[in-house]
Amino acid sequence: MSNNFYIFFPLLLFVLLIVWRIWFYKKTINLKDFNPEWRNILNKEVSFYADLSPTDKLRFEQEILYFFDDVTITGVEIEIDDTDHLLVGASAVIPLFGFPELRYRNINEVLLYEGSFNDENQTEGDGRNILGKVGSGNMNRLMILSLPALHAGFENENSTSNVGIHEFVHLIDKADGAVDGIPESLMQKQYVAPWLKLMHKEIDDIRESKSDINPYGATNEGEFLSVASEYFFSNPETFHKKHPELYNLMVKMYRHHS
Repeated sequence: MSNNFYIFFPLLLFVLLIVWRIWFYKKTINLKDFNPEWRNILNKEVSFYADLSPTDKLRFEQEILYFFDDVTITGVEIEIDDTDHLLVGASAVIPLFGFPELRYRNINEVLLYEGSFNDENQTEGDGRNILGKVGSGNMNRLMILSLPALHAGFENENSTSNVGIHEFVHLIDKADGAVDGIPESLMQKQYVAPWLKLMHKEIDDIRESKSDINPYGATNEGEFLSVASEYFFSNPETFHKKHPELYNLMVKMYRHHS
């Protein structure tokens, strides 16, 4: 047998193992690992979860466990509890709930700060007006959230904002390589053109003070997607009433059961 066989056969086995793990291997999650007390917290704190059917609640819990297994949640100089962990997990699960086949592959850790921070991620000094951000460069695969802002997004049922959902939608948008307000991993091609047309119309309305959508959504297309999405998931009834065309398109985009 030639020397080439001994060189290439182990390499072939290694490649086959990698292919198997990518395409066939699925990590198993045991719902018995889901603390029953967590259900009480989710029912109390997360209206999206509370409104689900019993079957969908079990799937939501499973997605939470998948997320916890993939992503580390760390308090920066603060103690964090189960509620904090669950609100981060819910923020991640809600936008992708219509896509059980998808997982976040562009984040390893979420850092929770006790307050707002600046562009250098400092919690003291000037310019501390940031409540959430997705890292880039040497901060890639990292998300930073203000803990009070995270809680505030779930506390008020009439709120149109949710910083956790906002930042995870940025990750969804970023997954195709461009933060451009077009989440190609979610959006079917036939909806792209109508979405672009409606998005730019809504941005114009924001700039002309004809919309109740957060003015920050007019910054660019990427911010519009995140701002509109947090409104869509946080207060769907009001969003549907005030923005019916946008709402109906986002129902299709997110495979959301209205």
